[in-house]
Amino acid sequence: MPEPVILAAVRTPFGKKGGVFRETRADRLLAYALQGLVERSGVDVEQIGDVITGNITQADEQAENIGRFGALLAGLPLEVPAVTLNRMCGSSQQAVHFAAQAIAAGDMDYAIGAGVEQMSRVPMFAASGGKFTGPFHPEVHERYELIHQGESAERIAARWGISRAELDDFSAESHRRASQAMRDGLNREILPTPGLNGAGESISVSRDEGVRELVDREKMASLRPAFRPDGVVTAANSSQIADGAAAVLVGNREAAEAAGLRPRARFRARVAVGSDPTLQLTGVIPATHMALKKAGLTLDDIDWIEINEAFASVVLAWAREFQPDMAKVNPWGGAIAHGHPLGASGAALMAKMLVGLETTGGQFGLQTMCIGNGMGTATIIERVDSER
Repeated sequence: MPEPVILAAVRTPFGKKGGVFRETRADRLLAYALQGLVERSGVDVEQIGDVITGNITQADEQAENIGRFGALLAGLPLEVPAVTLNRMCGSSQQAVHFAAQAIAAGDMDYAIGAGVEQMSRVPMFAASGGKFTGPFHPEVHERYELIHQGESAERIAARWGISRAELDDFSAESHRRASQAMRDGLNREILPTPGLNGAGESISVSRDEGVRELVDREKMASLRPAFRPDGVVTAANSSQIADGAAAVLVGNREAAEAAGLRPRARFRARVAVGSDPTLQLTGVIPATHMALKKAGLTLDDIDWIEINEAFASVVLAWAREFQPDMAKVNPWGGAIAHGHPLGASGAALMAKMLVGLETTGGQFGLQTMCIGNGMGTATIIERVDSER
């Protein structure tokens, strides 16, 4: 069976809502990521078998298979097909999984797993009439209590006994780590990307716009709860709405090496699970258990962990369950600091984790993401040049 390996992984910087990418369409953002991926990898574009793109809000400028239009704008050969999928916040992580599975099946030698979300121009819930519960069948409502993810985050905090102070402390640390990584120039996965400054002038964007160099902890503590009058979840301890794109090139190891391309990591586990659709964000816990079991590893074996910071309570509940070394968890910050462009985050965190492992000399990386309506994804990768 062919062995799928990661050959390259990139992302655009993440822009704030209404920020540097406010005038950049989603298909163009995706095209920037695809072009950067091809340039950095040196892959023969004629050999790319598919572009698999994650995107959640498939409406307006993100409708009609945005993966295809991103590929065409990127100048990929018209013979290269594309497909767009929606596994909610795990969409582009799933796209990478599907790319790897296509390689392992022998269907193609190269495939791209990508993702994009332009939340400034295509608002969240635009594909469901602006309703967070969506146009769900009445019988689904009868069987399950379907609530806003913010309320789920509140219930998670209550169930795991997580205080407001803990949530805010974690969030402040996310900004501190992200700003330190940017100051040190560590985020080599980021592609300089055209954007606009506040005056509307063209600029090259090379850092995530939402990261705060300094966090006013007192101001953070003064914010009103976002979902309950007496709640603990606020805008400051939740992920930022953002615009961005990311792409990961997966290839058949034998074919890639024969073509002179350098494998950077291989897959040890790829999983997706279903979980309680009311709490809905706890899928990271069973997904992590399943991935570790499939890989034959323990959490102590993992050198770098990326868990999407949709809400601080999700990460801290996961941490309550696994008792990890928190220095390994989101070492360069997470979505609370740099933002969460829904369909792009999975591939973006994969790119960040790969660079992080290479920078620190780590061997194994674990990525896991919570997903709306109760699911979770997880991936374990191993750096190829660290194999023993």
